[in-house]
Amino acid sequence: MTQSPKLALTFILATVTLDAIGIGLIFPVMPDLIREVTGEDLAHAALWGGVLATSFAVMQFLFGPILGSLSDRFGRRPILLLSLLVMGIDYLVMAVAPSIWLLLIARLVAGVTAATYSTATAFIADITPPDQRGARFGLIGAGFGIGFVLGPLIGGLLAGVDTRAPFYAASALAFANLAFGWWVLPETVTEATRRPFALSRANPLGALRAVGRLPGVRLTLACFLILGIAMNVYPSIWAYYGQARFGWDSTMVGISLAIYGISFALGQALLVGPMIRRFGEHRAAHYGMWVDVTTLAALGLVTSPVLALMITPITALGGAVTPALQALASRAAPADAQGEVQGVLASLNAIAMITSPLIMTATFSAFTAPDAPVYAPGAPFLLASALMLACVALHVLGPRFRPRPSA
Repeated sequence: MTQSPKLALTFILATVTLDAIGIGLIFPVMPDLIREVTGEDLAHAALWGGVLATSFAVMQFLFGPILGSLSDRFGRRPILLLSLLVMGIDYLVMAVAPSIWLLLIARLVAGVTAATYSTATAFIADITPPDQRGARFGLIGAGFGIGFVLGPLIGGLLAGVDTRAPFYAASALAFANLAFGWWVLPETVTEATRRPFALSRANPLGALRAVGRLPGVRLTLACFLILGIAMNVYPSIWAYYGQARFGWDSTMVGISLAIYGISFALGQALLVGPMIRRFGEHRAAHYGMWVDVTTLAALGLVTSPVLALMITPITALGGAVTPALQALASRAAPADAQGEVQGVLASLNAIAMITSPLIMTATFSAFTAPDAPVYAPGAPFLLASALMLACVALHVLGPRFRPRPSA
C-alpha cells in the first residue's frame, strides 16, 4: 500500500465525487422503479419518492456525528473503506429489490453510508494546515458539483438500457473506489489524536452540545444551518419555478441545472481557494453571503429567462461560504475532535435537506395557487435571500474566530 498524500487526497475527492454520481445516477430512474415495485401510478410513486428521500436525509442526520466520532476513535481509513463496501452492496440490493419495503431499507442503509462525508472532511482537516483547509473543502464541494452534473446524465442514459442498470453502475463505482482506497489511503489518526468513543457525544444532540462549547462556534453552526435551508431552494423548486415563470420544459430545466452545477463546481475548484487566501475565512464567507443575498433576490424578481441563465453562473461566487464556515469550525476544534465537528456539520446539512423542501415548496404553492394574493413564482428565492440576510447578521455580529495556538 502506497502512502502518497496526493493519492490519498485524490481518493477522498474521488469518493465524494463518486458518491454524488452514485446518488445522481438513480434520480432519473427512481419514478419508474417505484412504479415497477409498487404497481401504483405516478402520483403514488411521487409520495413514496418523498418517503425514500426523507428517510435518506434522516439517517444522514442521525449517523453523521456517529461515524465522525467513530473515525476519531478507530481512524478514518476503516470507517471510509467499510462504508464504501456497504454502499456497494446496498446498491446491488436496490438493483434486485422486488418490493418497496426492501427499497426503503436500502435507502436507510444508503443514508448511513452517505454520512461518510463527515469522515472525508475530517481526513482533509487531518492532512491540511488550518489556513489551507477552506480551499481543500472547496475541492470537496467541486467534486459534489461534478458528480451531480454527471450522475443524472449517466443515469438517464443507462435507464434507457434497463431500469436497474444505474444501480449496478453505482455499485461498480463504489467497489472500484474501495479498491483504490485500500491501496492508497493512509491512516491519519494517531495515538496522540485518538479520542475514546462516547455515545453521549456521538448522537446528534450530544455532539451538537459538545461542539457548541468550543469557542466561537455556535454562531458558525447557526449560519451553516441557515445557509443550508436557504441554498436548498435550488433543488427544491427550480424545476417548478422554471416552468411557472418561464414556461421551460424538462429539457430546458435540465440544461439550466447543468449550468448551475458546472458553475458551482468551477467556483468551488477555482475561486474558493484564492478568495480564502486573499480575504481569510471570515471575510470570504461574509462576501459570499452577500453574493447569495443578491443573486437569490435577483432570481426571485427576474422575469426574463435569459437574465435568469446569466445570473446562474454568478451564484458560483457565493460558493465560498460553505467551505469557509467548515474551515472556521475546523480551526476551533482540537485534533481529536475533527470527525465530531464535521459530523455535526453533516447533521445540520441533513436537517436543511429535510426542512428546506417543505418550506420552499409550501411558499411556491402559496404564491402560485389560483387564489394567491400575488402571483410570484420567485417567492421562495426571496425567502431564501431574507434567510441569507439573517445569516449575514449572525456572521457579522458574532465574534471573529481566533485561531487556536499551535501545540
